[in-house]
Amino acid sequence: MTGRIRTFLIRYARQQSGTLSYLTLVQEAELGLNLEISHEKSRLNEMLAEISTNEHEAGQPLLSSLIKVAGSKGQGDNFYKLCERLGMGEWRTLKQDEDFLKNMIRECRNFWRDDANFQHFAGSVD
Repeated sequence: MTGRIRTFLIRYARQQSGTLSYLTLVQEAELGLNLEISHEKSRLNEMLAEISTNEHEAGQPLLSSLIKVAGSKGQGDNFYKLCERLGMGEWRTLKQDEDFLKNMIRECRNFWRDDANFQHFAGSVD
């Protein structure tokens, strides 16, 4: 399922603007998860963290930056705590920095919209 999520997010980064919600991700990527069930939402968060950790280790921007938490202006604490674990800074400081998330989203879109990066790093994305 992580492959399906990654593929969907790469396509989204290349073709769409803005961010998407967890619910939109689940529905449009046809993940079959029920976000009302806490362990299924946790499972989605774990998969997103795994994808982002792999991307970061490969020197690529975090695809999970494209997903916003419903009812918020952007990311939830889990995203910033992941960024802290990846060595980007203290999570509360990152969350307070208005430009941090904007820059992450812009870097992600620019990276995946570059055809050379897409060809080299996307894997089996059509």
